Amino acid sequence: MESNASAPGKVILFGEHFVVYGVKAILCAINKRVIVRAEKIKEKKIYIKSNIGDLILEPNKPISEIDSPLKPFYYLANKLLQTQNQTTGIKIIVESDIPIGVGLGSSSACCVAGAAAISGLFVKTSKEEILKLAISAEKTIFQNTSGADCTVCTFGGIMEYDKKNGFTKIKSEPDFHLVIANSNVKHSTETVVAKVKQFKEENEIRFSSLCNDESKLVEDVLKLLSDNNIKELGQKIIQNQEYLETIGVSNKKLRDMIQVGQKSSFGAKITGAGGGGCIFALTDESNLEYSIKQFKDKNYECFSVKIDFKGLDTF
Repeated sequence: MESNASAPGKVILFGEHFVVYGVKAILCAINKRVIVRAEKIKEKKIYIKSNIGDLILEPNKPISEIDSPLKPFYYLANKLLQTQNQTTGIKIIVESDIPIGVGLGSSSACCVAGAAAISGLFVKTSKEEILKLAISAEKTIFQNTSGADCTVCTFGGIMEYDKKNGFTKIKSEPDFHLVIANSNVKHSTETVVAKVKQFKEENEIRFSSLCNDESKLVEDVLKLLSDNNIKELGQKIIQNQEYLETIGVSNKKLRDMIQVGQKSSFGAKITGAGGGGCIFALTDESNLEYSIKQFKDKNYECFSVKIDFKGLDTF
């Protein structure tokens, strides 16, 4: 028996970093996906094969002893074998078209698709139950995950998230494209988050004001999304980028890329932690190809995406 699932990646449209301090963030799923194929095997082993390497282990190894980016899959397979009282093994094949380690939700999409595919070998599971499994798997690599990424990868579309109220799916279905450009600059989310915390502690009044400004901006954005007002949305993206510059999460490479994006699209900004990773430029059919060409002419690695409204898919 084989069980298959796929889940989309994600971008943070607005609110990164400020979300840590109680401001809403807006995330959306994107139509780049991870596909996970799982099957039961007679041999008592867990096989994981992916484009970043393979992992072959017997069940019941302590997760703390596994040093591999594939350990969420091992965790899920082992957990399901235990809870279903199985004495067999599982083979897992992972295929992904989401770039890794650049803030586009690759690990979350893997955890969601993995949870669905592996649990599908044994039981019919709701999206809510799959999400719980996925978040527990993601905690094997990101202990302090909020679950926001896994949530948007599970349910698709656009979501607002804040620490107090959790997640709310936004009903709007605006029609725009994002051109995502990769800086290829390695970064540590923990380091950038610590830098923002230091900025806050040294500039309490300024940071409080920025949080208020970001909160107002996000409320304006929710209205613009429901109106499909792409040009005004672009102005909010430019404004949000100014706030991210102020708190020190940008650098020359990102600024150069954003400048290309802001000249060729409606607006461009960092998505995710900053310090490296990706930026996105907001476009529609009128300037999509032009924006891609401008990035490519400057030798920036880029691709376009749309919002993925489907989320988790099992087949």
